[in-house]
Amino acid sequence: MADDWIVETIDLSKEFKGFIAVRDVSVRVRRGTVHALIGPNGAGKTTFFNLITKFLSPTQGQILFNGRDITRLDPAQIARLGMVRSFQISAVFPHLTAMDNLRVALQRKLGTSFHFWRSHRGLDVLNERARGLLDSVGLAGFEDTPAIELPYGRKRALEIATTLALDPEMLLLDEPMAGMGREDILRISDLIRAVAKNRTVLMVEHNLSVVADLSDTITVLARGEVLSEGTYAEVSADPLVIEAYMGRPT
Repeated sequence: MADDWIVETIDLSKEFKGFIAVRDVSVRVRRGTVHALIGPNGAGKTTFFNLITKFLSPTQGQILFNGRDITRLDPAQIARLGMVRSFQISAVFPHLTAMDNLRVALQRKLGTSFHFWRSHRGLDVLNERARGLLDSVGLAGFEDTPAIELPYGRKRALEIATTLALDPEMLLLDEPMAGMGREDILRISDLIRAVAKNRTVLMVEHNLSVVADLSDTITVLARGEVLSEGTYAEVSADPLVIEAYMGRPT
């Protein structure tokens, strides 16, 4: 049924001065699932990600969100509809505390600006929700820690918390495990699993163990086109995928 799909792309393409980075990609993301985009370097994953969040405009094709054509909308409009993304590079304010980063994000949802000149007492109305978000991502006790002083994995957790502050229906994660050690990977994997209980998650991720553990559906891209799609067991057994990766992933 059409209502099963939160995002659909139809023959989506992007050309850069004669180079076709994404070619006729049609993907459907089922509501309430974790959907992963994988593929070798240069496969077009990040370009596709940027297209559906409108950080890039497609050369051709159509993008639907909850059945609505969003192809011509800008990123801010899409975020207000409920599709919010994180970035591969942490996008939190480094010299603000974890609490203040959350209050910035919470004020953004209200459509107001963060009033740096106001006393903290004037912003206390946001504290309960901010503390709840920090606790939900494992950052209880880090409220007064500047983001720049947080360990890398905790900083990525803070970034996810700031996206959750916008109460998205769909969360898009760009390589959430990039640069992490095993302990941080386990922590962020648990966080994504918890986040996905009541929303849809679409992620680009290179760590195939994480993809296998978290994903309901996987789309494999290669040279800008869909190579395979299905569960991890299905795509990992696909001869085309094996060839693209030059052997089975471990």
